[in-house]
Amino acid sequence: MAPKRAQQEEPSGFEAQRLANIAARDKLLAELEVKKNAAQVALHSKPAKRPASSKPKSTPAKRIKKEDIAPRRTSSRLAGIQADSEVQREKQEKEYIELKERDIERRKRNTEDLKLGDITLNGGVNGFFGSDALLRPVAKPHERTFGEDEIKETTDKDLKELREKMSGLEIWDAWEPNRIKITPERIYSASFHPTEEKPIVFMGDKLGHLGIVDASQNPEVSGVKQEDEDEDDVEDYSDPVITQIKPHTRTISSMHTHPSNPGTLFTGSYDSSIRTIDLQKQIAVEIYGPSDKLEDSPVSGIDMSATDPNTVYFTTLHGSFGQHDYRTPSTETKLYELSDKKIGGFTLNPLAPHYLATASLDRTMKLWDLRKITKSLPTLVGEHESRLSVSHAAFNTVGQVATSSYDDTIKIHSFGVGPTPSAPATGSRKLEFKQPTARLENMQTWKTGHVLPPELMDPEVTISHNNQTGRWVTILRPQWQRHPSDGIQKLVIGNMNRFVDVYSATGEQLAQLGGDGITAVPAVAVFHPTKDYIAAGTASGKLCLWM
Repeated sequence: MAPKRAQQEEPSGFEAQRLANIAARDKLLAELEVKKNAAQVALHSKPAKRPASSKPKSTPAKRIKKEDIAPRRTSSRLAGIQADSEVQREKQEKEYIELKERDIERRKRNTEDLKLGDITLNGGVNGFFGSDALLRPVAKPHERTFGEDEIKETTDKDLKELREKMSGLEIWDAWEPNRIKITPERIYSASFHPTEEKPIVFMGDKLGHLGIVDASQNPEVSGVKQEDEDEDDVEDYSDPVITQIKPHTRTISSMHTHPSNPGTLFTGSYDSSIRTIDLQKQIAVEIYGPSDKLEDSPVSGIDMSATDPNTVYFTTLHGSFGQHDYRTPSTETKLYELSDKKIGGFTLNPLAPHYLATASLDRTMKLWDLRKITKSLPTLVGEHESRLSVSHAAFNTVGQVATSSYDDTIKIHSFGVGPTPSAPATGSRKLEFKQPTARLENMQTWKTGHVLPPELMDPEVTISHNNQTGRWVTILRPQWQRHPSDGIQKLVIGNMNRFVDVYSATGEQLAQLGGDGITAVPAVAVFHPTKDYIAAGTASGKLCLWM
């Protein structure tokens, strides 16, 4: 019986074939796994500046749009190329080089004159340009820190009157703010046209787009009849007329309009260039840029003297300060290395433009005198060091400088000249709103090479303010009203709780402006030079406007 049991355990021909197939399959899978591992090793072993695993934590993830992907990937398997072969490695190297060249070409600065019609995104140039257009805390969205209660409790008559006026500004409600998309990407800079006939706003974004909107328009202008509010189709108005052009290839960091030439907008960009945009001729011309198109010297700020329409001053993220007469070639630009780290913002004294204030990542605000150059540097009048980096330094027309810093403060420096207010804002003292013109007179009397003692560089006013913008919100920068019609110096700055804050030169908060439909932080806030208009831009490219 034993031989019979052995015969029953012997597999049939079908079963033997099945086991052989399983063995062949396992062997094939093992071989494929080996080849897959070899291909991965070959892919990661090609020459590179750094391995993928050592990518710096500070480098944000970049979204690559479809048009940015080049060359198109092809299947090596369908082409009959083995994963671990020399042909495959050469193919990968070729794709890497082509992608790198494409990226360099995309970021290359365009030095040619650009017709606005050719760089308009939405076909709105002809419809817009005309004679009228030529003139560490945690944010708590919508939680107010200043409002009606503070205004009612104000005992100083002048302060209360000013607070009521500034808090009475109303948001432009012809459209909800989330429908006024003035730029495609995050807003980095903003400016008003100086005309008083109508509010015209310019805003620049992260990818070099410039948005322009005439805020005197309303839904009826767009050809849609406004219905009663109880109608179901009240939300069917067309969007506002907005012109969008692309004069730069990278972030527009700063803009300026010279009072002698209101038809021209100056723009500075991270693509290392400065352009003039002629609104009447509809052309954008590069007036400054390194001779090498690939040189990376991002422009962080621009400014001009009111008495000189031909010279533009600028700073860079590499710590340089430049002075360029745009009637001459860029090779004749005067450059000074003012800092080892980036200069985030600067301004000239509006009425004493030989003085400039710079704010730097090295945690300092510095005051310079351009009249005396020693060892290739302007005279350092004085400096003040903050606990963390200083984002911007803004001069007003009475010689004060306001700074914002990541130490969560706004500081106002008066340099020890003119009448000095006492400690900040109690609401009970008499404000010296219209008297600080003496500050400028004293500053103008300073002799060339004048140096201030350290104690006079200390801030006169320090305001607690949440400046922790993080990665996705544009840095908060104070901006003065350049020529206030009421003679009262005021500054505006974005608020992480989705407001904008307004302060006086003596540190009192005058208003906290908000409104329905503001769905992001209005981080980039500016005053109209003379009128009480305030515009602010968000990371989603939306405009908020109070008038």
